[in-house]
Amino acid sequence: MHLVYPAVLAVLLFCTGVYGVLARRNAILVLMSVELMLNAVNLNLVAFDAWLRDTLHAGQALTLFVIAIAAAEIGIGLAIVLMVYRARGSADIDRLRDTSEPAMDRDPDGTGAPGAGEPGATAPGHPDDPAGPAATNAEASA
Repeated sequence: MHLVYPAVLAVLLFCTGVYGVLARRNAILVLMSVELMLNAVNLNLVAFDAWLRDTLHAGQALTLFVIAIAAAEIGIGLAIVLMVYRARGSADIDRLRDTSEPAMDRDPDGTGAPGAGEPGATAPGHPDDPAGPAATNAEASA
């Protein structure tokens, strides 16, 4: 078997993956490009294992290990992409700077207190209101 054919195919796959990582803006397409690069490495491992006629088949064993790691990587990567998409509404890499970046301004008036209709806001007289039920009683008696 000639080693040139799988090596050239692996180079083409790897270059396609590098182009996809550098040129794409969608996170899912970047993950697919990373998978192309890993498949190019796997092709090289199997080709060199067959060319060297290794009795332990270390290239094939390492290929199985790389496939298992790639499966775990794509699972975690897709979970992160889905989390970002749900929080931001887009999986665009250029617009994503930091995962802790707030999706919207939760402090519209700048006081540090939540605004009306937000999860931390409570109605006057509510048991969770810092002034307590006494605030509504004082308003009612006045």
